[in-house]
Amino acid sequence: MAPRSAPTGRQRRLATELRRMREHAGVSIQEAASMLGADRTMISNIEAGRTTVSDERVRQLASHYKCPDQALVDALADMANSRRARNWWSEYRGKLPEGHLDISELEHYATAIRTAQTVHVPGLLQTEDHARSLFELTVPKPSRLNVELRVAHRMERQTVLQGPNPTTYIGIVHETALRLEFGGRDVARRQLKQLEEASDWPNVTLRVIPFSAGGFPGADQSVLYVAGPVRVLDTVQLDTALGAEFVDAPTPLANYRSLLDRMEQYALPAKESQELIRSIRSEL
Repeated sequence: MAPRSAPTGRQRRLATELRRMREHAGVSIQEAASMLGADRTMISNIEAGRTTVSDERVRQLASHYKCPDQALVDALADMANSRRARNWWSEYRGKLPEGHLDISELEHYATAIRTAQTVHVPGLLQTEDHARSLFELTVPKPSRLNVELRVAHRMERQTVLQGPNPTTYIGIVHETALRLEFGGRDVARRQLKQLEEASDWPNVTLRVIPFSAGGFPGADQSVLYVAGPVRVLDTVQLDTALGAEFVDAPTPLANYRSLLDRMEQYALPAKESQELIRSIRSEL
């Protein structure tokens, strides 16, 4: 197992799940090491994401821990098997914050995506000009090169919604996000047109919470819920002042699923949402 200095989000999640599996089995680090005929340092390094772990080793550990969830074991083995993959976001390593790359990785392997936004149009549905106008407002103001890198990265993220096997996507957007004219009127008009068209994509459901809904749960949050191959491997990404924050503990995940369900109750149906988007665009 080779050491690594900067594990990806997916690698860190694999390490976390192996630790949780061991703890649920009531096995100590020393006992796990003895099962493998190794020292405890190896188990500690695996569970901290400091060393790579093969899919065979994942299955060996799961067997020792007597994990009854075969679907979870298979999913974790697949995660380990993809450790050598070099994907498009690798080109941005060292150029953008690691959180940006972790979001790309999450979306790439997602089986479904749900999001809720109150002020911004969801990133996977933004036009290039809209995204650029947002990044130009970052404080402190980034360089032109940094802005263009972020725009290019965001546009490449959107490939998960297209192609032969597009990811199922449900977006909840508050009317506020539709009426804020980031980049000016022409940019806003093209952005709304993009949302109209995306609403017709078979894998995309876009629903708007109108002003008339009044107060609603989650009004102060921006939530990206990424479904994994099994529910245990779902992840929530939150935007914070310090960058992307990732949540993967079972109870918070359940709470965010409930929050998104409740937010949908305040949103218009998909067709009425599309009509509202079209109406706002016609006003510009």
